[in-house]
Amino acid sequence: MVLEDGKKINSHESDSILRSIFETVIDGIITINERGIVESLNPAAARIFGYNEDEVIGHNINMLMPEPYHSAHDSYLHNYHNTGIKKIIGIGREVLGLRKNGTTFPFLLSISETQLSDRKIFTGIVHDISQIKEAESALVESEYKFNAILNNAVDGIITINTKGIIELFNPAASKLFGYTQEEMRGKSVNALMPEPFGSQHDTYMQNYYNTGKGKIIGIGREVTAMKKDGTLFPINLSVSEVKIGERIIFTGIIHDITERKLAEEKLRRSAAALQRSNSELQDFAYVSSHDLQEPLRKIQSFGDRLKVKEGSQLSEAGVDYLDRMLNAAARMQQLINDLLTFSRVTTIAQDFVNVDLNNTIREVLSDIEISIEKSGASIIVDKLPTIQAEPVQMRQLFQNMLSNAIKFRKDDVKPIIKVYAKDIQKDKLLVSTPGDEMIELYFEDNGIGFDEKYIDKIFNIFQRLESKKFEGSGVGLAICRKIAIYHGGKIEAKSTLGQGTTFIVTLAKKQIKNQA
Repeated sequence: MVLEDGKKINSHESDSILRSIFETVIDGIITINERGIVESLNPAAARIFGYNEDEVIGHNINMLMPEPYHSAHDSYLHNYHNTGIKKIIGIGREVLGLRKNGTTFPFLLSISETQLSDRKIFTGIVHDISQIKEAESALVESEYKFNAILNNAVDGIITINTKGIIELFNPAASKLFGYTQEEMRGKSVNALMPEPFGSQHDTYMQNYYNTGKGKIIGIGREVTAMKKDGTLFPINLSVSEVKIGERIIFTGIIHDITERKLAEEKLRRSAAALQRSNSELQDFAYVSSHDLQEPLRKIQSFGDRLKVKEGSQLSEAGVDYLDRMLNAAARMQQLINDLLTFSRVTTIAQDFVNVDLNNTIREVLSDIEISIEKSGASIIVDKLPTIQAEPVQMRQLFQNMLSNAIKFRKDDVKPIIKVYAKDIQKDKLLVSTPGDEMIELYFEDNGIGFDEKYIDKIFNIFQRLESKKFEGSGVGLAICRKIAIYHGGKIEAKSTLGQGTTFIVTLAKKQIKNQA
């Protein structure tokens, strides 16, 4: 043997080197003769199979093979000697080995054939791959479990790369959004977001890369998503960041919370309705409206008859007393009628339908035409939206608001009333469900106004700030508040004494069915 520097190694040194390699290599080395008898095996082979060297040397190599290879090995050698056809010699192959303890294990076997002076020997290199196979099996099992979880998950699971491109879109996500998995792979996740969130997403991703600060990563959040058909629906979104090698991906878990939001909205309205009912029952306990109607009619009837038939025989004071009695009876009847109207807002309401508020206000303006002419009022109306509402109650709301604005006017000042609507901006609403999209109706007037310290008083039934100068029972604004609450909203007022008032009525655009 000659080294690279030209130095020769004698046969004794060469044998020492080969023996050292034979005994220290990690892989097993086994030699057999033409009859399959083991002539040598290195320590690594003994360790791999679990034998001592002297337990194997001199025995048939098939002792290291499980069935059916154990029985077939001798016939394989015999066929090779007869035909010269090689099935494994010179070719690496994965086979099963049999340990001393009876367990089997996979290994890579490569066999070489060597012709000595008087005979042939075969050398096998044994590379144990049991750990590799176990790792592969664990990986396959893990992948199977992952796919089973992914494909059977109730919630949508979506992964995107750093450019926002969808790489994974599970069946639940497909069902939620109405897209097939093939449609969404390779597409931008922006397609699942309504505006303005869709346009802002790329900017958000860029800001995250620049600052490392995420607004939603690692935090669950309620947001609005968009289906393939454009329908918006509320979801709870949790996003996690995962680093795979040099790549970063983001995984989003999507839970549809439409039913929960609807349930919350119904619960909120039910609680509000219960609170209203309790309050109304307490108020209504003091006045049995139906019971008062009949005796009141008799008071009015006999009072009128007394005035017509016996009025000439009464003194001037007696006639005055009689007139006062009849006026009081008329006011009493008006109070009863207003109370009945108030109590019926929710009890005899019709179904919610689409109501064009432009038509509603036109009809109301026609109804109060005489009041408008007498007062010289100017009513300026901007375009109003169409909402789901109870039509009669909308007319009642507009009529009460406009009539109040005309009634509570300044002396010698013609009323100017402005009516307009505003959408509550969608960027204020993270979640879009029935009851969340709102409008605000504004009724602005230049009337007498009021001190805002009485703001809570004006919406209570039979509460009035100007009881002497202006006619009325103090029920109108209470009815308006009840209508607003029934439609998922509220009523507020802003005013300065002597400088007019602005009433703001908030209403839901869409109503929940079977609302209580």
